[in-house]
Order: sequence, then structure tokens, then C-alpha cells
Amino acid sequence: MPLPLSSPLSASLFPLPPFPPPSFPLRLPSPTQTLLVSIRRPSSPLLSSISTARFSRRSRRRISCCSPVPASMEESSHSQEFLSHARAHWVVRYLISWNVADDDNLVYLYASRKANLFLSDKGIEGYDLKIQLEAEHCGLPVNVTQKFPHLMGYKAFKLPQSTDVRNLLKCQLAVASLCVDGKCKNSTGLQLPGVLDDMFSYSGPLGPVFSKEAVALHLWAPTAQDVSACFYEDPSGGDPLEHVKLEELNGVWSVVGPRNWEARYYVYEVSVYHPSTSRIEMCAANDPYARGLSSDGKRTWLVDLDSEKLKPANWDELADEKPCLLSFSDISIYELHIRDFSASDSTVDPNFKGGYLAFTSQDSAGIHHLKKMSNAGLTHVHLLPTFHFGGVDDNKDNWKYLDEVAMAKLPPDSDKQQAEITAIQDEDGYNWGYNPVLWGIPKGSYASNPNGPARILEFRKMIQALNRIGLRVVLDVVYSHLYANGPSNENSVLDKIVPGYFLRSNADGGIEHSTCMNNTASEHFMAERLILDDLIHWVVDYKVDGFRFDLMGHMMKSTMVKAKSVLQSLSKGEHGVDGSKIYIYGEGWDFGEVANNKRGINASQCNICGTGIGSFNDRIRDAILGGSPFGHPLQQGFATGLSLEPNGYDHGDESVTNCMLSTSADHIQVGLAANLRDFIITCHTGKAMKGSEVLTHDGTPVGYGLCPTETVNYVSAHDNETLFDIISLKTPVELSVNDRCRMNLLASSIVALSQGIPFFHAGDEILRSKSLDRDSYNSGDWFNRLDFSYESNNWGVGLPPREKNERSWPMIRPRLANPSFKPKKLHMLAALDNFVDLLKVRYSSPLFRLRTANDIQERVRFHNTGPSWVPGAIVMSIEDGHDGKPAMTQLDPIYSYIVVVFNASPSEVSIEIPALMWRALELHPVQLKSADEVVKKSTYLAASGRFTVPPRTTAVFVEARGISA
Repeated sequence: MPLPLSSPLSASLFPLPPFPPPSFPLRLPSPTQTLLVSIRRPSSPLLSSISTARFSRRSRRRISCCSPVPASMEESSHSQEFLSHARAHWVVRYLISWNVADDDNLVYLYASRKANLFLSDKGIEGYDLKIQLEAEHCGLPVNVTQKFPHLMGYKAFKLPQSTDVRNLLKCQLAVASLCVDGKCKNSTGLQLPGVLDDMFSYSGPLGPVFSKEAVALHLWAPTAQDVSACFYEDPSGGDPLEHVKLEELNGVWSVVGPRNWEARYYVYEVSVYHPSTSRIEMCAANDPYARGLSSDGKRTWLVDLDSEKLKPANWDELADEKPCLLSFSDISIYELHIRDFSASDSTVDPNFKGGYLAFTSQDSAGIHHLKKMSNAGLTHVHLLPTFHFGGVDDNKDNWKYLDEVAMAKLPPDSDKQQAEITAIQDEDGYNWGYNPVLWGIPKGSYASNPNGPARILEFRKMIQALNRIGLRVVLDVVYSHLYANGPSNENSVLDKIVPGYFLRSNADGGIEHSTCMNNTASEHFMAERLILDDLIHWVVDYKVDGFRFDLMGHMMKSTMVKAKSVLQSLSKGEHGVDGSKIYIYGEGWDFGEVANNKRGINASQCNICGTGIGSFNDRIRDAILGGSPFGHPLQQGFATGLSLEPNGYDHGDESVTNCMLSTSADHIQVGLAANLRDFIITCHTGKAMKGSEVLTHDGTPVGYGLCPTETVNYVSAHDNETLFDIISLKTPVELSVNDRCRMNLLASSIVALSQGIPFFHAGDEILRSKSLDRDSYNSGDWFNRLDFSYESNNWGVGLPPREKNERSWPMIRPRLANPSFKPKKLHMLAALDNFVDLLKVRYSSPLFRLRTANDIQERVRFHNTGPSWVPGAIVMSIEDGHDGKPAMTQLDPIYSYIVVVFNASPSEVSIEIPALMWRALELHPVQLKSADEVVKKSTYLAASGRFTVPPRTTAVFVEARGISA
């Protein structure tokens, strides 16, 4: 896959000669062919040349679609009803597949240049061209069923070899099965991605390309009948400066213009048949490869990202300033929303709050907080979506605000706060951003000015500032879906330009929405290419250090593997970045239309293993916390009191809860060993089992990774409740806030000291609360507040929004109303100190960050296992090479042996482990110096191998080299 062309290029590299108009009339089969072809000649025949419909120059607003041109309104409504489904697939140039059941009927393809097809008593009418198809009795070829496995079993029909496919694809199309008497028995529209990939896959330039004296525009739109660019002087309003017609060659529309086009604004006007309306639509769309944008995406801004005016000082040298990263195993990730970071920080310049520039405020409370964690070892900040998304107006003057003084006076369990929030939630400045509109442009609402260069320059300053405090930057990318579709929605882009291609369709031709909206189709060549080009753009042009893929399981494994390969091939010498340091990971959930590889091998947890791409480990999350985000909220887990501190929820009798607790411990042990498929543990029954043989309640393997960096361990993220909130919900009501704080630390410690990649949600280290909101994506600053002054953790700011939480209000209300649940500043400060200690412990030894599966298998052991285990305690040892084990290499120059005891019990545990007798183990120096007086009470007796650890405490014991017991 070629890299995007981000540096100036000579126009001669991409010569754009004047193109002839598309070849009409359509080529007919030769007289010797027996297949039937008939031609109709309506008032606007297909044999005429392409019409050049335009926007009105008098228009002073962005128009999404002009009036279509059906033969009549009656015919248009007939057409829409007639083609409300598209159950046939044009899979390659001369082959159509259809799961029609009529064996003996004649099958025809119909085409109408102006979308005049309709169904009458006489059959299909309004066509310009009718072609009889021939049944292909061998069925679909292997290459087709491999690409589209969901079409397995569909029948195949051949077109004549002389068919002018290129021009047919610009028409309204239908296939029909006719009885011998000519009566239409079955009919449907067609899905076109297969044939478009077959005929128009393209690896040349797309988007704007700048040379010294010219600017070229390139748009892939093989089904379009006409494309023009409409240029404007201003980001909104005003009359167009000019309309420029683009010319087509092999599905790519191009034009070369003068260099003074730079800094103009433009939109494409695309005349194209749109299956959602069954009409020819004139769509106004931004450039899918746009690198600049006006406020709210009204127009594309023609900008050269290589311009020195768009670079902060020393930008081109940033690759040499990157924080050191020796191995992906050294990564730890802190997930953060840009607005959360500074919207409530009084130490940030008011003009920077909630935006990119807040990260450049080196003396702010938030930056001091990040520095503290970076100094302890944290390596990466993961930023929630930063591209141009819908749901937040880029213009801050249009935002609505709350009276926070009045809100603060309301009771902690009141429903008035959420009512005030939801009343303005689509008109305030807050949204997580999982509403993609254009992937390749920084979101304007985080910039000081959404128009012009500010969003580009300020985004780069943010990356630079974070790198300079020792933190690499991961972007949350959302290639799994798009915010809008159709020819008229202002947030629709790709579906205006090539309708029905970039979005994944179901069997009826409707758009799949299992991701929540408008699923994209990375299995289509040009959709995949757009994703890969976009990733490279963010790395080369913005020097980001990694990507987290939202709903990665809805993408194809092949796309993810290509992404990893192309990113890691980037070099400082050629691209100004070191691609070998770029880490990618994502949500490998397997559901919806892609589940079980129904659309090809998808990037699910089990499929992605062996690629080095990370996926989130929900097994360890559920075992630690209990249940799942989709189960009853009171289900308990290892760290929330399962069996040992019942909360009143009926988990079953004592034997059941004991078994659940020991099973949870098994799952956690596999997770602590990087969730490796082949790591062997002794499970609670006493049987030795591989990680893949340990199963969840629904029979899914717990272990699936083949190397440590394929596992991202976590207990909380932006989705669902915060860690402190879920602990507050699942634990007994009478539990003290001190105990909940210790549970918070215990849960974090399992993640922090696990093999693989530890992942933390911003604020978990300071007991962050969202007032028990389980889905705060649109809950405003009020419920998402992150306070780096440590005055409040945001508990008890009202009942969370009704939409996602009302069913749980009866459980939530008494907890919010109970003042004993709310931590004080001293709790938050202690939690932060303890979390920082965990990071220091992790980075004190490479033994916590083993790089290979073999190293983990050799060195990591679990004790206190089998039927006789001491409930609630997990004991893990990690051994380094030493004189007595010549086959094991030495990795740590300081420690030769480490033992970690996780005690989730409400009481002190004392465990004798004969295998660990006579070791020179002492409590880790970091914990000996800790402000946590509880952990200092942990002891080890060498003569008996006895470990004694206080309640709800994780103790780390180390054996220094050269010291014997």
C-alpha cells in the first residue's frame, strides 16, 4: 500500500490530460451472442451524454442535495418502493450473485441512467437497458466467497463479456426473475462493492496534492455521473468564487489548479444515484481526504500540512525528542478525554480550558499530575476521539451552559441535575466523540478557533508538550462506524460520494448498525485504503505514537495486520518518524454481523493473536469486579467482596459463591500471565490447564494471547462506571469509605503488576466518580468532572442521566444520599500516592514487563492454588536467571526473585508456601517508604515460607541479588 503524499510533488508525476466524456452509447453484444439485450429510448435517453447539474450560485448556505430528476413523482415513489431492498450483489466485473429461489425463470439486469425504473403490472419499466443474465452453474468462484463468505450458497449469473460495465455502474440498477410469460416474479436492487473493488481498486494519489506551482485534487467516485469542486473565499456564507469541473479516469475524478487555490475552502458537488432515495442526487460533500476544515465541517479547507506556518518551533525534530521506549512490553496507558483534562482546572488559562493548548500549560494542576505519573513510569496517554466528530458545535459561542452554583446546592441524590444536563446535552461542549464525520482532521471544538490553522497548529503543540513531559500519545480512532449516511445529512461524507460502498450492508441492502450506527466495511478495498492512509497521516503529519481502535472486532484482521505493517515500516529518514515504536490495540469484541467470521476473518480477540496487536482483556476485568457490564450491577468479584463480604445479592449458596471466587482467581492468574493461550496454571480443581482451556461461564477461552503485548489488562475505561463507582455499587452498603479505597487500590494493583500492557482510566488513581453514571458519553462536564486539585472526586452530584441509568436509580439513590460513601481530599491524595507507588514498583524491575511468552512461561508461577487454597489470596512469583539456573538468562541487575501477594480478603491472610522457603525476600523498598502504613505490616518468614499480608492489600516482596536468607 503506497504511503500518502504529504510532501510537495511535481504535477508531472500525475499527469492529468483532458479526459473524454464517458463512452456512450453502451457497447452492445455482438450479433452472434444469443443473450437478449433490448434498448428503450425515453425522453432523456441513456444514450445521451452526462448532464452537468450544478448548485445555484445564489445559494448562501451549504446545500446537501438538489432536486432529483425522476420522470415523475409517481414514478419516483414507485421506484423507491420497488427498490427498497438490494438483495443481489454485483461481485466481479461479469458476475452477479443472488439467492433467488427461482430455478427455471429468466433473470435480467435493468439499468436507468436517470433512475426511472418502476414496477407495474407489465413488469419493470422505465429502463434504458435490459440484459438477460446466464446462470453460472458452477456457482460463485472461490475468490468471491473468500472475500464475501456471507454470500456462500448464493447463485451466480453471468453478464455478456461485451457489457459496458463502467457506465452501467453509474445507473440505477435492478435484477428481476421473469416467468416464461414475462411476468416479474422477483426483483431487487444490487449491492456494488464487489464489482467496484474488482474494477476500480486504486493506489494513486487521493485528496489534495501540492506541488511548487500547482494543486491537484483527486476524488475516488466511480459511480458518480458528474463531479465539480465549488470554491469559496470564506469558511461559511458568501457566493462561490468558481465552480471547477473534475474529469474522470478509471473512477478517479481529478483536476489541476493554480497554487493560489491554497487556503481556499471548497466542497465537492457529486451527481450520483443514491439507493436510499432511488434517485439521482446532487450531493455536497467534503473531501474524504481533507486535511483542513471550516467550523462544523461546512467546507474543506485546502491546506498544505508541510507549510512551516503550521509547525511549532522544532516540530521537525520531535522524532528525536520522543520519550525512550525500548520495548512494547514497557508500555503503560492512561486513558484521557481532552475536555475532562482541563475543563474544571482553575490553574489553566481560561482560553485554553477544555482544549489542545491546556496540555501546553506546564504549571497547571493537570500537567503536574501527569508529570508525577510520568516520573513514576507511565509511558502513554490515550486521548479519546480527537478527529472531527458530530454532536458538539465547533463554535463555542453557540454552546449552552449550566448554572453550576445552583446545581451544587441540589441534594446528592436529586434527579434535577440530570434533567438540567440532558436538556442541553446536544448543545453544550461535551461528547466523548464516537460520532465520526471526517477521520483525518483535528476536532475544531478543542481549538481556539475552528477555522483556519489553529486546530492543526494547536494539536501539534499538544503532542509536542506531552512528549516533552515523557508521555507518548495514543489516538482513539473510530473506523468501525460513521455518524451519518444518506445524500442530505450534513454529517454524511463517504455515503454521498460512493453510496453503498463504505458502509456495510445487510442481506437486504440496508445499513448494518450493530456498532450503534452506520457500520463501515474495511473488507472493501478503498475503505481499507482510506483507513490505512488516515493512520499514516496521523503518524507522519502529527507524529502520534499509537492507536486504539474502537470496536476493532468489526474490522477485518487483514486490515489490522496491514495497518501494523505499514505503520512500523515508517522511518525517521524518509518520513520523520520511527514507526517501529508505534503500538496499536483495540476492542476485539466479536458480535453483530461480523461474529464468527461471517464477513471474513475479523479482528476479534481470538483471531488477532499472533499479530502483536493488543486487545482489551475483559476476562480479568470481570473476574476482578464481578459479573459484566451487561449483568446485574450487584454481582461481585474477587476485589469487590465475592463470597467473603456478601452484599445481599443472591449469588447462590456458599458452595456456589466459593466456587465463583476460586474460578475468578483462576481467570485473574491467567490475566496476570498476560492472558497467554498456552500458559499453564493449576486451577481451583487442582488440574493443570492451559489458559485457553480455562473457560468463562459461556465457554469462551480465558487465555487467547500468544505474546504479552497482545493483552491490554484493565478494570475500568471510559465505558461503564468508574472503578470507584463500581466498587461503591457492588460492595455492602455498610462498608467504610476507607475499605472501598483499599479495594480501589487492590483492583488497580492487579492491573499494574500484570504481564502485558496495563491500562488505566483517567481519575481511577484519585477515586474518580461520575455519580454512578454507567455511560457518560453525553453527560456533560458536570458528571464527567475530573478534579486535579483533589478537592472532590465528583461523587454525589445527582442521579446520573435517566436514559442509561433509570433502572438502577433505586440502587443508586440511597448510596448517593449516604455521606459515608464520599471520599475526602485525604483519601484522594492517599490513593494517588499509592497508585504512583504501584507504577514505581512496576518500573523497578523488568521482571514485571517480560517480553516473550516463553519468558513468562519460564519465570512466572502461582502458588496457593488448587482445592486447598486460602480464599481471596493470589500469590505470584517471578524468577530471574541466576547461577543455579544457567538456562535462564538474567534480566534484572537488582532483583533475582519477586513475590506478589494480592489479598482481597477483609481479614489478614497468613500463607505458608514451602516452595518459597529460605528466600531472602523483603518488602519492596517503594512499599517500605510508602505513606500507606497498612502495607508496611506485610511480612515474610524465610524458615517457613510464610507470607502475612493485611486485608485488601497487595504486598510485593523482592530478593536483592547477592543476598541470601
